[in-house]
Amino acid sequence: MQGWVRNIIGGAVVLQLVVAAPAAGAPKRLGTFGACDDTATTEKKSRLCYLHGAPKSSKGKYTRRDATFVQITHRPPKTRGEVSITAGYTYKKDSEVEVEIDGTKFEMFTNNDTAWSRDTDGDAALVKAMRAGQTMIVRGTSARGTLTADTYSLGGFTAGHEAINKACGVK
Repeated sequence: MQGWVRNIIGGAVVLQLVVAAPAAGAPKRLGTFGACDDTATTEKKSRLCYLHGAPKSSKGKYTRRDATFVQITHRPPKTRGEVSITAGYTYKKDSEVEVEIDGTKFEMFTNNDTAWSRDTDGDAALVKAMRAGQTMIVRGTSARGTLTADTYSLGGFTAGHEAINKACGVK
């Protein structure tokens, strides 16, 4: 999916969670699995399930930074296992993010404050590595040129991923 289209859709999902979810009832929290939180919500007749994790440590010479997190999202029937990383700052224009999981490296493209896989195959490869891995390091560069490295524990990721799969009927 083209980057700008994917970001518009991703942004709409975040707005839907923040604005529309209270009208439909609060999102149902499935639980905490290691360092990851799972949530499922229903908006009208569709389900939205996501796994959300924050880094256990962050490095970089920055003075201010908003929340950073990785998220795996299901929006059946079309979107399954979409990986996004929110940096807490605006990424350098046309930069890429390096994701390293137990020595295996992946690249993601950036737009504004979010990094995405280039396609569903990239998402699937990342999720597979996250399920098998122990530690994930995300390296990015801010619009001001600040290098950052965020380290995530993947302990509990598999159980959390299975919980959102079940909640959204994803196999």
